[in-house]
Amino acid sequence: MKNPTIISLGGSLIVPSEIDVNFLKSFVALIKARVGRGEQFVLITGGGKTARNYMEALKTLGIFSNEKLDLMGIYGTRLNAELVRTLLEEHAHQEIILDPAGIDEVVGPVAVGAGWKPGCSTDFDAVLLAEKSGAKRVINLSNVDYVYAKDPKKYPDAKKIERISWRDFRKIIPEEYTPGLNAPFDPVAAKRAEELDLEVAIMNGKPLDNLENYLAGKPFAGTLISN
Repeated sequence: MKNPTIISLGGSLIVPSEIDVNFLKSFVALIKARVGRGEQFVLITGGGKTARNYMEALKTLGIFSNEKLDLMGIYGTRLNAELVRTLLEEHAHQEIILDPAGIDEVVGPVAVGAGWKPGCSTDFDAVLLAEKSGAKRVINLSNVDYVYAKDPKKYPDAKKIERISWRDFRKIIPEEYTPGLNAPFDPVAAKRAEELDLEVAIMNGKPLDNLENYLAGKPFAGTLISN
């Protein structure tokens, strides 16, 4: 698999509170349609509410080790990945990709990946898979419309950012990764993406015609990050 479209599919879209079957139905239909046109995809799923619930349970029960919390979140991403892979089974590689090196063994037009190891989020996995497959862009789908200079939930006057450099983007996100970090793109992934000269498009996965516009090279609502 060379130069596929890399999509980091946020867990907030898969499991906002319960599994969003309507979103999954539409997303899978989109991927199948584009595969029918000869396109290839690598999809990396986040953990969503499932992962966060398990991490919060550990903390409530007195477990605060970052590594253990991270591992618990990773298993949540893998559950979501297997769900998506099963829905795309006729087109997808028979196993979810955990180690980015596994992309070399993929059979079929779609690979579905999940969390790999503690210390980074699935954003970083997406970047590593882009590096390994030769892709030059990553699409980050979540429930966020744009990158903002500050949290729009706390600051109603926060201004949306439509285009930003990696250097400036890294100034507005935390310097360190922590399990369950709520950021548009995690700092470990951002650093590596800058080194690889990747373009990352951050957009809301709903409605999906926004993703269709980006894939078609048309104007879309979201933020482009590049060097």
